[in-house]
Amino acid sequence: MSTPDPDCCPPPAAASANTGLVVAVRGSVVDVHFATRLPAIYTVLRAGSQRQIVIEVLAQRDAHQVRGIALTPTQGLARGMVVEDTGGPLKAPVGQGILGRMFDVFGNAIDREPAPTEVQWRSVHRAPPPLARRSTKSEVFATGIKVIDVLMPLERGGKAGLFGGAGVGKTVLLTEMIHNMIGHQDGVSLFCGIGERCREGEELYREMQDAGVLPHMVMVFGQMNEPPGSRFRIGHAALTMAEYFRDDEHRDVLLLIDNIFRFIQAGMEVSGLMGQMPSRLGYQPTMGTELAGLEERIANTDTGAITSIQAVYVPADDFTDPAAVHTFSHLSASIVLSRKRASEGLFPAIDPLQSSSKMATPGIVGERHYALAREIRRTLAQHAELKDIIAMLGLEQLSPADRNLVARARRLERFLTQPFFTTEQFTGLPGKLVSLEHALDGCERILNDEFKDLPEAALYMIGSVAEAKAKTREKAP
Repeated sequence: MSTPDPDCCPPPAAASANTGLVVAVRGSVVDVHFATRLPAIYTVLRAGSQRQIVIEVLAQRDAHQVRGIALTPTQGLARGMVVEDTGGPLKAPVGQGILGRMFDVFGNAIDREPAPTEVQWRSVHRAPPPLARRSTKSEVFATGIKVIDVLMPLERGGKAGLFGGAGVGKTVLLTEMIHNMIGHQDGVSLFCGIGERCREGEELYREMQDAGVLPHMVMVFGQMNEPPGSRFRIGHAALTMAEYFRDDEHRDVLLLIDNIFRFIQAGMEVSGLMGQMPSRLGYQPTMGTELAGLEERIANTDTGAITSIQAVYVPADDFTDPAAVHTFSHLSASIVLSRKRASEGLFPAIDPLQSSSKMATPGIVGERHYALAREIRRTLAQHAELKDIIAMLGLEQLSPADRNLVARARRLERFLTQPFFTTEQFTGLPGKLVSLEHALDGCERILNDEFKDLPEAALYMIGSVAEAKAKTREKAP
């Protein structure tokens, strides 16, 4: 578990010799009494023999007492111990020196390399850009993943959510997007792991290093075992870094967050520890405000864009859960992962009928793309309606028109699967990056029954549709 390194973090305001005494410790919640000056909300306090215990003030209880949440473990903290007021909020490092590095919530480098030099320290609590500075231009952000680019195109400078329960492939899809996009955009990628497993962080670091893209990337992690205060603030620290590249260096930033639900979960823990009355299903009453405070900072401005892709864990696959509902409202594209499709081996396991994007309009993607996407959705929706009849009576009882429609839908479902670069070691299939033009061409030819004589398996796990005939020839005796 990481603890703040006094040599790495910015020095506290030395002029402020304001000290207090611990009066109560309840888990991560610490009450501190100040005889003279009361610290402001969000001020960082330090305690312990090495100043290793960091507390963030969240409430002023009366004229002399504040209540804070510890961002580090509170072992060794006792009543009567001296607490030092640093005079400022939690800060994150920004600058060219942070590229290619991995940090914790305090700005400590956790990649076994020396602390970065030539960095500035900025408060993690920043206001979102004003409406006057925001860009109104809509551009599509290509990912090289067929099903996303055709049916739910992402927005450059927008926010996209990957929704799914446990084990349906959110992190794999997010990692594939990093791999595909980082080489095609002249910007900075920033990965923010909120409540991440240390295994996932280590794997991502190694993969990015092997792919040679680490010099254009920053990674920030608040691990799963860290206190809720640390996990709650890691997203704000990552956004402060992203805003520096957008506003100061005028570069586009790709911000990947895994997992935004853990941010809400950490806020729920902090709220409960602070004694706030819970709202529906135990969530904090301030969930909407806290999520908006983070999401509104992700914006496309006149100087650059922060494009965000966020994994969202859906508790018990229930999309009416308040965490999922509140997150949906902030997004320009929603990519819903289906456990049923994953069980059928259709990867990426994206449900095309539940997923949506506000970019899928004729004015943005063009008439041909829009018409094709509508026809694909219509075909898949009609196939879904016929599944009950097929299960009860069999395919033979359908009319010839319906049988043709089912054959088209099944071929489309298989064509929209794709082998990933990040899963090559598990599947043995080389990864494919497919351009939008090739993806649209393949869907159009399938809808025109050009491949009705080919077996469905020929369209499974391929890149462009041209590979289907080659695959059939290889398998022919």
